[in-house]
Amino acid sequence: MSLLSFTFFLTFFTTVTATQFDFDTLTLTTLKLIGDAHLTKNNTLTLTGHATVPSSAAARAFYSQPVTFRQPGNPSPASFTTFFSFSVTNLNPSSIGGGLAFLISSDDNTLGDPNGALGLAGAGDNFFAVEFDTLMDVGFNDINGNHVGIDENSVVSDKVSDLGTIGIDLKSGDAINAWVEFNGITKVLQVWVSYSNVKPKDPILKTDIDLGRILNEIMYVGFSGSTQGSTEVHTVQWWSFTSTFDSLSPPPPTVTTFMNPTTTTATSAPPPEESDKSTCHSGLCKKGVGAVVAGVVTAAAFVLVLFAGAVLIWVKKLKRVKRFEFVSIGFGSEVIKMPKEFSFKEIKLATKCFSDNRILGHGAFGTVYKGILKESGDIVAVKRCSHSGDQGKSGFLSELSIIGTLRHRNLVPLQGWCHEKGEILLVYEFMINGSLDKALYEARIPLPWCHRRKILLGVASVLAYLHHECENKVIHRDIKTSNIMLDEGFNARLGDFGLARKMEHDKSPDATVAAGTMGYLAPEYVLTGRATEKTDVFSFGAVVLEVACGRRPIEKDVCGVHGVGGISNLVEWVWSLHNEGNLLMVADPRLEGEFEEGEMRKVLLVGLACSHPDSMARPTMRSVVQMLLGEAEVPIVPRTKPSTSYSTSHLLTSLQDSESDFNAVITISTSSSDNSFSGRDMV
Repeated sequence: MSLLSFTFFLTFFTTVTATQFDFDTLTLTTLKLIGDAHLTKNNTLTLTGHATVPSSAAARAFYSQPVTFRQPGNPSPASFTTFFSFSVTNLNPSSIGGGLAFLISSDDNTLGDPNGALGLAGAGDNFFAVEFDTLMDVGFNDINGNHVGIDENSVVSDKVSDLGTIGIDLKSGDAINAWVEFNGITKVLQVWVSYSNVKPKDPILKTDIDLGRILNEIMYVGFSGSTQGSTEVHTVQWWSFTSTFDSLSPPPPTVTTFMNPTTTTATSAPPPEESDKSTCHSGLCKKGVGAVVAGVVTAAAFVLVLFAGAVLIWVKKLKRVKRFEFVSIGFGSEVIKMPKEFSFKEIKLATKCFSDNRILGHGAFGTVYKGILKESGDIVAVKRCSHSGDQGKSGFLSELSIIGTLRHRNLVPLQGWCHEKGEILLVYEFMINGSLDKALYEARIPLPWCHRRKILLGVASVLAYLHHECENKVIHRDIKTSNIMLDEGFNARLGDFGLARKMEHDKSPDATVAAGTMGYLAPEYVLTGRATEKTDVFSFGAVVLEVACGRRPIEKDVCGVHGVGGISNLVEWVWSLHNEGNLLMVADPRLEGEFEEGEMRKVLLVGLACSHPDSMARPTMRSVVQMLLGEAEVPIVPRTKPSTSYSTSHLLTSLQDSESDFNAVITISTSSSDNSFSGRDMV
């Protein structure tokens, strides 16, 4: 067989025996939607109903192309692995549920039963399903309304596991990740479930199962779901699927097929020559020809090895040059020793060539993409420099040189970096619960007060670390809710260090152009361009008030009540109600009073203290942590917002004494007119 023919053979063989896709390749044309299933504008697959209308409904969504699960001459069915991220939300949690299931079915046209049947039963097809059931139905022998089960041609599960044993609540509304793997050779099926994007060590369900009894030559893969008089909605945010016939599977014993490049038809391979024949042709016997061919092949192989060695040496030398260039433009040797250096090819593959569908947000100097690393399957957030000039590169260099040396539980973990093909890329751990601003303003379910308190304490803790515990003080300069990420446990993770600056503890800051987001910027920073730890404290104060009130620091005042010129300033509004003795009236109405009043009052006073117009009167972040933990008293905050004007001497004194703690409240302030600009970032 020629090398070209062999290459075509591999391509053809892979095409007919393997299937691989993910959400980036799925569109309305590559999905088949049945019943209430639909694809939203943000590429989310919704299975059942409308959130405000209780209904008993069923839906199915399939990959439109059939998947090959059986091969002629191969006794083992295809192995497959699938990963999907889903959530179950319900405007009325007391209403009866339903559930959803990952489904492999022989029928892609018929819709199963609604109610508690998950859209599975009644279709009359062969099917295999992994169900995630939110309804306890005695008729189906359900153990509870929060379990995962294995179904074979029946909604009565063959094997069930209680998700509560691993702390998973299907009805929480949170994103839940699931991995399903089946080995066609060993006939072992495993299911993992987690809030985290990291697959747990142990599966919640593992069983021996002979899917060969169910799987036909071709089947359809997708999802099924149902409701029973409920407002429950099932959404799938991400889905990837791969099937393959394991290389250990025995090949068909008789003929091998390959694709003929000229005729593009499958052709049988020629039978092998008998080894004992020595018939001569043109003075050469076939054995002699074989020896010559072997010699030529050996020589060619030797030359190829030498060439490969030369290429390897050249590549290593090139990498050393690139690393030298990398260090020379701003990185120290400690950066080169950071977690991992990724190749551009790895990241390009992980982000689907930096597809627009993978964009998570935009930071100070770059665009952030969601990526899935092929080697490990880990989900990451990739920050790509979106500025070609020196400013963008210096911002990235600053971010990497700073974040690469920091270690704190409330920082977004850096997985690695890449500097190749003129690109600078930062690879961060993906935060499953997104950014704090989205949790506050876009989530269907309000962020509970207990989560909000924990988040604020986490941000205060990491700022205290940056300001006081690092070898060189780090000023973040861009503290805002869109730069605070939330992990699977709703712990705060501070990200986006593109504007951050290192500073020796005993040095005064240099003047620069003020950078950041209006509404979070301290007044003295806007006036002087000198960022200190107290400018970060001001920004944190704005975040505290935003989290407690559920309102942005600067927003349009449609009623014309709380602001001037159509603009509402959150700090001014909170201080005005504090002056009236109605401080608790600013609490986020979406909380519906579900908070302890003493805690809410303390948090609001901390926010006002941090937002004091005079930097010298603001507390340090160490003091803030102690206040939030109840280890220190919150200082007395004046009822009327202090006012003052900034003089040059006052600003110099403020900068020199910026390390001092909050000992007394000085009635000074500034009057400034803030304009709003909203920025977003996912890292």
